[in-house]
Amino acid sequence: MARDTLLYVCQSCGAVHSKWAGQCSACGEWNCLAEESKSAPPGAMKPASTSRGRGLQFETLQSDTPEPPRIVTGVTEFDRVCGGGVVPGSAILLGGDPGVGKSTLLLEVTAKAARNGARVAYISGEEAIEQIRARAKRMGVADAAVSLASATALREILTTLKRDKFDIVIIDSIQTLWSDAHEAGPGSVTQVRACAAELVRLAKDGGPAIVLVGHVTKDGQIAGPRVVEHMVDAVLSFEGERGYPFRILRAGKNRFGATDEIGVFEMSDVGLREVTNPSALFLGEGKDRAPGAAVFAGIEGSRPVLVEIQAL
Repeated sequence: MARDTLLYVCQSCGAVHSKWAGQCSACGEWNCLAEESKSAPPGAMKPASTSRGRGLQFETLQSDTPEPPRIVTGVTEFDRVCGGGVVPGSAILLGGDPGVGKSTLLLEVTAKAARNGARVAYISGEEAIEQIRARAKRMGVADAAVSLASATALREILTTLKRDKFDIVIIDSIQTLWSDAHEAGPGSVTQVRACAAELVRLAKDGGPAIVLVGHVTKDGQIAGPRVVEHMVDAVLSFEGERGYPFRILRAGKNRFGATDEIGVFEMSDVGLREVTNPSALFLGEGKDRAPGAAVFAGIEGSRPVLVEIQAL
């Protein structure tokens, strides 16, 4: 391969450099430049193409088409954070620490949505089908009509989703997908950006609602270029402290709802359980308050939360 066909891409921010350096000049991260070959960005025109485009067809702000109803998954805390349910044709990015329960949450969401009549698909690039089946059996949702697949090739996934119609599709995770249009390895900035762009374009062209699972970096940020967060309609974060069973789902970005709503879950040996009354987690046991304790009433989105504070 000729030397002038190589680029060095920052795996933290996506900045492109012509030569290797120990530090990215754009974001300041160290040892984050990876060697990649030059390739056209997704949707770019070929340099040799001389054909004219078809032009744009403008529309007005008014429309007689009614707004499609949201897909209520049945997981109340998840639907609350999404703004009342999943919007058809939307793209959602879900991030969280390894082992926090992202796959468990989404399997619960797909199973309950399928029981409510939605057509859902779960495509995993990290786990085999038998692993997902074992988790579903432990959670008690093995009888749900969820279409499972284990794949990482973007072309095969797009062909299948254009052929078979679904309402919700889970991609676990975006870092495992690869496109044959680019020579970079799976998980690189080029592949993550290209695969996310194609899946979001499919959702916007009358396709299903896409939920992308994203890894996080050591400082808690979703791995990959920040441009991926701008592509999607909602960015959800699934958080939890190690050693504690409680998990919090919050939205950092939501085009179809508020960003101050939170969903509270409790992890158990049979999966996640919704916590409908978060105040019970932050109040001391017993009816009598301890000396020096005060109860503070706060608002998280549309839900009041009571927190007991030790004043002494």
